[in-house]
Amino acid sequence: MTTKTLTTTALTGILAFGLAGAAMAEIRIGATLSETGPASFLGDPEAKTLRMLVDEVNAAGGINGEQIELIMYDDAGDPNRARTFATRLIEDDEVVAIIGGTTTGTTMSIMPMVDDAEIPFISLAGAIQIIDPVQPFTFKTPHTDRMACARIFEDMQAREIMRIGMISGTDGFGASMREQCLSIVGEYGIEVVADERYGPQDADMTPQLTNIRGEEGIQAVLNPGFGQGPSIVTRNYAQLGIDMPLYQSHGVASQGFIDLAGADAAEGVRLPGTALLVADLLAEDDPQYDVVQAYTQAYEAAYDMPVTTFGGYAHDAFRILVDAIERAGSSDPQDIRDAIEATDGLVGTTGIYTMSPDDHLGLDITAFRMLEIRDGGWTLVD
Repeated sequence: MTTKTLTTTALTGILAFGLAGAAMAEIRIGATLSETGPASFLGDPEAKTLRMLVDEVNAAGGINGEQIELIMYDDAGDPNRARTFATRLIEDDEVVAIIGGTTTGTTMSIMPMVDDAEIPFISLAGAIQIIDPVQPFTFKTPHTDRMACARIFEDMQAREIMRIGMISGTDGFGASMREQCLSIVGEYGIEVVADERYGPQDADMTPQLTNIRGEEGIQAVLNPGFGQGPSIVTRNYAQLGIDMPLYQSHGVASQGFIDLAGADAAEGVRLPGTALLVADLLAEDDPQYDVVQAYTQAYEAAYDMPVTTFGGYAHDAFRILVDAIERAGSSDPQDIRDAIEATDGLVGTTGIYTMSPDDHLGLDITAFRMLEIRDGGWTLVD
C-alpha cells in the first residue's frame, strides 16, 4: 500500500489548474511505516500522527513559508519492503529526510540506504544498535532497550528484588532487549536464575512460565518483548496463579496491551513508559505538560481514539525534523542532518531531547516514568 499525503493547498491547486506540478509541495518528507501487518499497532498510530501533523504545519504556513509533502509507504513490518521503499523515497521521490522504521528489523534495513545517500533518517524503533555506535545520518526518538532495562532494575532494586526470571521474545526487539538486560543486570545486584524464550508466533507460554516458577527463590519475572507475545505471557501468568511481580517492556506501553491481555490479568504489571500514557496525571508545571496535552487533544479529536506511546514517537520525530529545518533555514539534507544533531532542549512527548555528535537519541533514563496498571489503566509509581 502506498500513501501520498498532499497538502490542502496542493489539492486545491490540482483541482483548480489540473496540473500536479503547479501544486507540488516544496519540502518532501518520506516515511516507511508498518501501518499494516503484525506491527500495525505501532505503525498505524505513527502514520496517523504524521498525517495530522503535516496538515497542522501546512495550515499554519509550512516550514519557513514552504509547504510539506509527506510521501509515505506501508512496509507491513517487512525489512525487505522497508529497504525497497527507502530506496524509492531517496531515488524516485527525492525526499530530504525519512521518518520510519517502525520496528528494529525495518530500521536496520533502512540504515545502509540513508548512509549511502546521505539522507537524514529518524527511526521510531527501540534497539540500542540503531544509535550505538553512532551512524552519521541515523537518529531515533524512543528510549533504548538498554535504558528500559536500567529503569526496570532500578525499580526492582528499590523493592529489594534480587532474583528474577526472564522470558523473552526471539524477535529483533525481544532479542536485543534480552541481551541488553543481561549485560547490565549484575550492576544492580540482581541475578537472573531462569532465562526462557518464545517465538513471535507462539500462542501459549505456559511451559516456559512453569519452568520459571519451578526455580527456587525467584522474586519477579521480566518479559522483554513486543507484539502479541507479552499479552499472552501476561494471560498465562495469571492463569497459572503466579504470585510475584511481572514487569513488561516499554514495547507494550499502550492501552492495546491492557485490552489484549485483559485488565484482570494485567493488574499490577509494571513497565517503563512515557509521560504521554499518564497525561491526565501530570502536574501543570511538568516540563512536558503542554506538549503532551496538545498532542493528546489534537490526536483524539482527529481520530476519536486514545493516543499511544508509539504515535508519540512519530510526533517527536516530526517535531525534531521541523525544528531542524527551521533552524537550518534550508531543506538541504546535509544541513538538516547537522541541525538535528544540534537539537537542544526540544520538549517532546517521550522526553526532552538534546543531541550531539556522540548522541543521536538525546534522552537519558530520567525520561522514563515507571508505570503500573491499575483498574484497567495506567498509574504513576511513586
